[in-house]
Amino acid sequence: MLGRVNHVAIAVPDLAAASAAYRDTLGASVSAPQGLPEHGVTVVFVELPNTKVELLEPLGADSPIAAFLDKNPSGGMHHICYEVSDILSARDHLIQNGARVLGNGEPKIGAHGKPVLFLHPKDFFGTLIELEQV
Repeated sequence: MLGRVNHVAIAVPDLAAASAAYRDTLGASVSAPQGLPEHGVTVVFVELPNTKVELLEPLGADSPIAAFLDKNPSGGMHHICYEVSDILSARDHLIQNGARVLGNGEPKIGAHGKPVLFLHPKDFFGTLIELEQV
């Protein structure tokens, strides 16, 4: 069911500073910031030869990333995103096997313009998992 790793997401308290560190210190190609109000975040993508790193900054006080940063003020790994070929089939398989899909279970459109779902971290050893349909 799982395809390749699409990205690893890191929550950061200052997106501009994090982007500069990846761009200027590590020499990476960093995208322009993209606001995603439906997810409560602003993101940039660090492009790597084999995957991406997504840097997340809260977009407003109600953002789930704001709550994450309250507990982890310096930031840290937030989730890992895996690609799936059919997100609805993957969702149904996961639910049948006892995994919890966050939200109402219906995919939302993610930063890449594709359907995404998140899986409860308690079902996957403390790691929040995002699935993205390719």
